[in-house]
Amino acid sequence: MRRHGLLRLPTALFAFLTACLAAPAQESPQDPSRPNILWIIVEDMSANFGCYGEKTIATPHVDRLAAEGIRFTNAIVTAPVCSAARSALITGRYQTAIGAHHHRSGRGKQKIVLPAGVETIPELLRNAGYLCLNLSPADFLRSAEEATANPRVATAKTDYNFEWDASLYDSTHWTRRDENQPFFIQVQLHGGKHRGHGTAGQWPSRVRLELGSATPEENVVLPPYLPNDAVLVRDWAQYLDTVRYTDHEAGLVLERLREAGELDRTYIFFITDHGVSHVRNKQFCYEGGVHIPLIVRGPGLTPGAVRQDVVEHIDLAAASLALAGLPVPEGMHARNILAPAYQAREFAFSARDRCDETVDRIRCVRSERFKYIRNFYPERPYLQPNQYKDGKPIVQTMRALHTARKLDAAQSLIMAGSRPEEELYDLQADPFELNNLAADPSQADQLGRMREALAEWIAASPDRGSEPEPESLYDSDMEVYLGRRGTPSYLSLTENIALMKRWAAEGK
Repeated sequence: MRRHGLLRLPTALFAFLTACLAAPAQESPQDPSRPNILWIIVEDMSANFGCYGEKTIATPHVDRLAAEGIRFTNAIVTAPVCSAARSALITGRYQTAIGAHHHRSGRGKQKIVLPAGVETIPELLRNAGYLCLNLSPADFLRSAEEATANPRVATAKTDYNFEWDASLYDSTHWTRRDENQPFFIQVQLHGGKHRGHGTAGQWPSRVRLELGSATPEENVVLPPYLPNDAVLVRDWAQYLDTVRYTDHEAGLVLERLREAGELDRTYIFFITDHGVSHVRNKQFCYEGGVHIPLIVRGPGLTPGAVRQDVVEHIDLAAASLALAGLPVPEGMHARNILAPAYQAREFAFSARDRCDETVDRIRCVRSERFKYIRNFYPERPYLQPNQYKDGKPIVQTMRALHTARKLDAAQSLIMAGSRPEEELYDLQADPFELNNLAADPSQADQLGRMREALAEWIAASPDRGSEPEPESLYDSDMEVYLGRRGTPSYLSLTENIALMKRWAAEGK
């Protein structure tokens, strides 16, 4: 990560500031009704920040961002995996409604095209005159001198499950835009992915080098659904260090905005694309997979405010358009959560579908207090064979401990060979979702309300996951996944794909 010191302002901006000193009544060159908008999007990370109650590590920059803005305590992603969540976010629509619900789909010969009339947020903002960028931290943090010498920037992670044109994003650094032009920028932070698939490697050394120390393993407190095993403890310590590093990067982004004089006319949205990549988190609709941090800072927002109503990550789309003075398109599912007259929704929704080669369908309804999960493949194990997950030492360790009968009841839940069709959790009394209340007679009314809410959402959105993925589209994507023939990964994927097709034929 490039560090930088004091910034020499671009010539045009320097001239403007000089003129302001001589004539303080002169207007700003940027229309205040068209503010800058910045999305900081972090990969594979739950709300393990101090402002959300994390005690093991310090996260001063994200905590400061929350103290200067609004912190949402019940923000939910509409999909607990990156490509589906990002496809929903950039369109402001449920991924299940636009055909982008299967993870990394449309990557083969058969493509996925957005429904007629659906436009992305960058398209809408570019048409309104915004500079639209999608940047790595290194590109965003470039100094004015560097940007002058080389104004070109590359497009960072997109991971959209539909066809889109490269012109969706501009390629000129934000410091080189027209003087009166606002910007919309996504900054993509690598987040939890820094720790990789293993528990060794270069990440711990990099943490010590760049942050000065690593999180001591003896300080780690695992959630109760994970056993106190050395592999899992070491991995969680490394995960917490990715949180610390994310906090460090967020601080650099905020400082860069301040140096450029843009901080106080920029609305900053800080989110993650889903929860931490772990056995019961990413790819699942439990809180560890769908509950994310969401912080918004910007002009006119109440510092230190806390919102407890349920919101969805796609709401960034509607809020950003409204901040830019644009209408929310008809049919968009996102809501402007910053609107003065905003009425809180009763429920948020999330959906998990095929991830890589592994076929699944899970739907989730979340209120402020309760979570309802519907498993559409109850005869399948939670941890179906999946090359991505099965390659992780944490998953391998969990499978070995389960085989050795060394997991307790809470830790064994995710290892079950089948699932209940319905799960209901009181998140206030049971934040780790260990006690399924679906069969509890005292919760029958609550179960019925949430079951009905899901049925209405499936029909109204509409949920295109209600129909099985065409085998030709599945096969098209699998050709991309298979990669090099003759390798262990090829053999493993081939076996998994065959199993998925056999289970489908058996109606399992």
